[in-house]
Amino acid sequence: MKPKPLIQKLDCVRFSVPDLEAGLAFYRDRLGHALIWRTDEAVGLRMPDTDAEIVLHTEPQEPEIDFKVQSADAAAARIEDAGGKVVVPPFDIQIGRCTEVQDPWGNAFILLDASKGLLVTDKAGNVIGNAEP
Repeated sequence: MKPKPLIQKLDCVRFSVPDLEAGLAFYRDRLGHALIWRTDEAVGLRMPDTDAEIVLHTEPQEPEIDFKVQSADAAAARIEDAGGKVVVPPFDIQIGRCTEVQDPWGNAFILLDASKGLLVTDKAGNVIGNAEP
């Protein structure tokens, strides 16, 4: 029997920018991606025809691919059982839990869940809390 797919969908592609206003000037103002949410360190921008986001973050790091799963903790265990590696064990994030993993060939990606509920924003897109999960 074939196992149920682990990865539910693409959550976001994350890029580092030197400051959020410069990132917004490029991705929002020049490329046309609408602002969904905003914190002091990050912004989420809409991609058409999907609920996946472009996330711009001021923390310097390599580009990152984040996938949604039902449970980050269960996903980390399943990755290891399948021959992959947990690089960063599951930890809390604002919307739920998150883990960094690698497949057997060293391809790194993030698995996260929304067990604490999706972000809630005010009319300007500022994050003001979480929705009920």
